[in-house]
Amino acid sequence: MSIGSSDGLLAGLRRPFEGPNTMGNTPGFWLGFVAAVAVLAALPALFGYYAAEIGAVFLAYALLGVSLAFIWGYCGILSFGQVAFFGIGGYAFGVVAINVPTLTGATLGLLAAVAVSTLVAAALGYFMFYGGVRDVYVTILTLVVALVLYTFMGQTAGGEWAIGDARLGGFNGMSGVPDLGIGIGSIGLEIGIVGHYYVTLGALAATYLGLRALVNSRFGYAMVATREDESRTEMFGYNTTFIKFAVFTIGGAIAGLSGVLFTTQNNYIDPSVFGITAAALPVVWASVGGRTSLLGTVGAALAIQFVDYQLALSGSEWALVIIGSLLVFVVLVMPEGVAPRLRDLVVDYRSSEPTPADAPAGTEEVSD
Repeated sequence: MSIGSSDGLLAGLRRPFEGPNTMGNTPGFWLGFVAAVAVLAALPALFGYYAAEIGAVFLAYALLGVSLAFIWGYCGILSFGQVAFFGIGGYAFGVVAINVPTLTGATLGLLAAVAVSTLVAAALGYFMFYGGVRDVYVTILTLVVALVLYTFMGQTAGGEWAIGDARLGGFNGMSGVPDLGIGIGSIGLEIGIVGHYYVTLGALAATYLGLRALVNSRFGYAMVATREDESRTEMFGYNTTFIKFAVFTIGGAIAGLSGVLFTTQNNYIDPSVFGITAAALPVVWASVGGRTSLLGTVGAALAIQFVDYQLALSGSEWALVIIGSLLVFVVLVMPEGVAPRLRDLVVDYRSSEPTPADAPAGTEEVSD
């Protein structure tokens, strides 16, 4: 195969994932992306099972952050309740998998958890957007839903609060949640610690690529137009209510999947996943990384949770203070987030480079 045909093949593979709505549309970016995924894939081999166990939790958090960046950064919907779908997905998986303690139960639990999270997000989105709820009231309503779930699940400690063999456990949480697995009966694959890490990494990478393709499609253009000026977008004949409803539902499905991956890694879930602290973290990740940058949000989630984990190991109680201070700093100094600011710096640097006198006229795409 010639070099030209090889370049054409690579360009064809990249084309669905590139466009004006995402940063990083050059071969250099994709080379860096592949390198970053390769580094993450090598962590269990370099640092062992414990790194895989903790890393899988961080990656599940990053997937949750991506679900918010998608709906907030590209459609202007600030949901403070992504953790509601995260927790619903985790609890739904636990209920099904505990009651059907085979690989069939694990498979059905995964499907049911994502389905329930999607349906709850669709129901909430329908009543909000078709009911005329807008702007800050969406933020308030989604937060209220998360806090209501936190309060309710905290009161389910008695033995009567059980669904079959699955005890909800109140603030003690639901324990004994089986590992993730795929199969029927005893035939299939039960995914262990290292396998779970790679499944979570694969889910995160696939979701990132899928959302890149979506936001650079015609539907993605309508999403961004709705974010920028909903009234004008409606004048052009787009159903902005449906667009927001669909985007919110997709975000809920992704959050539900992240909840399943989180719960199956820990084999446990409790009502704290619905709490105000948990609800604020995705907003912090998206704000710091850049809500219009899916990859920036992933990076911020991984970095912030790693620092939080290290501080917890040292016995420090300053984690929330440091995270809060970081959020205030970013909002005041670079409100667009770290990733967009870095992109702007790269653009400024490249545009300031002198152009050789004999260079042909033209423009060069600049991205992060």
